[in-house]
Amino acid sequence: MREKKKKFKLVGLQLQGKTTNEHQQSQKDCGYLWQKFEVHKIFDRIPEKISNEIYAVYFNYEKEKYSFSYFIGCKVDITSKTPQNLQELIIPEQKYSKYTAKGVMTGCITETWKEIWNSDLNRTYGFDYEVYDERSQDWSDAEVDVYISVTD
Repeated sequence: MREKKKKFKLVGLQLQGKTTNEHQQSQKDCGYLWQKFEVHKIFDRIPEKISNEIYAVYFNYEKEKYSFSYFIGCKVDITSKTPQNLQELIIPEQKYSKYTAKGVMTGCITETWKEIWNSDLNRTYGFDYEVYDERSQDWSDAEVDVYISVTD
């Protein structure tokens, strides 16, 4: 199922530099950023959140090297000011194919990404993201929507 999403703004934390899927480096790096997001209570420091959803974004891909940038944050009004010590990320309007990861965290996310990697999706390698909401609170029975940027 394809759906178009309008441009939106996130405020949160961005991983320094890029990470890669080689040697499971992205699991370490992304896990570290999630820890930092939690420990420093970044969610509470983001003003004017539009919702309580947390977005984990994969972008700035280098397909040949399988490296990418990673960002964790919350949706805010496009005109809101970004607080000091936090970063912002503008997600452009794109078309997406939506997947829903279901099951025990974080394994269900890993399995969904394996399904995506093994699919014949016409990916644009734009801005892909996971949405963590009230359905992902119980890690033993979670649901997380995964949006993959695609062409028509």
